[in-house]
Amino acid sequence: MDMLGKDVREATRKRFDAELAGPVTMRHFTGKQSRLVLPGALRSQDCFFCRETRQLLEEVAALSDKIDLKILDFKAEAEKAAAFGVDKIPATVLAGALDYGIRFFGIPSGYEYSSLVEALIDVSRGTSSLSPKAKEALKAVDRKIHIQVFITPTCAYCPQAVRLAHQFALESPFITADMIESQEFPELSDRFNVRGVPKTVVNGIYTIEGAAPEDTVLETILKVLA
Repeated sequence: MDMLGKDVREATRKRFDAELAGPVTMRHFTGKQSRLVLPGALRSQDCFFCRETRQLLEEVAALSDKIDLKILDFKAEAEKAAAFGVDKIPATVLAGALDYGIRFFGIPSGYEYSSLVEALIDVSRGTSSLSPKAKEALKAVDRKIHIQVFITPTCAYCPQAVRLAHQFALESPFITADMIESQEFPELSDRFNVRGVPKTVVNGIYTIEGAAPEDTVLETILKVLA
């Protein structure tokens, strides 16, 4: 059974035809599907939605000749995974002319499908839609900043937070931004006390609850430099 319905597939194809500016590579790290289903039973090496995530990405890649999907085995190609900062699966790394630090950990389904589509288009262009103020402020960033946005596929406000984080990564070579499907990575969610989504964590220290505006996220990022 297809992951994408006919209407969604055709709408996405039209957007890609009109808006993809250049080639995009999706590097998807995957592994053996986990059979564990008990809450809290998943471990860091388990992959609960690997099969479904791969199928979804294959269907998306088939919608445009500009999208190249590379499937990589997480264990067999551990060095490549480490090079891209991938320490859990399923994981998807998007790159255009450059690796802009845009990552998806977990399946980008439900409302998060829109985050994947927007990220593909943004990466193909290599430019963000951040305000001039934010772009200027980000020039001061001179050290690594890691943004993690915890989401669930049923959260209508999560794509806003994910796309904003990805925009910051697109604008600065020092920033990496991850979408993290909180239910697939319960240990990580517990570590950062994720009780509601979206929740944004910057460098494992600063947190933002809810879908915050650009200024709030920028202010949090700049705290790292203080």
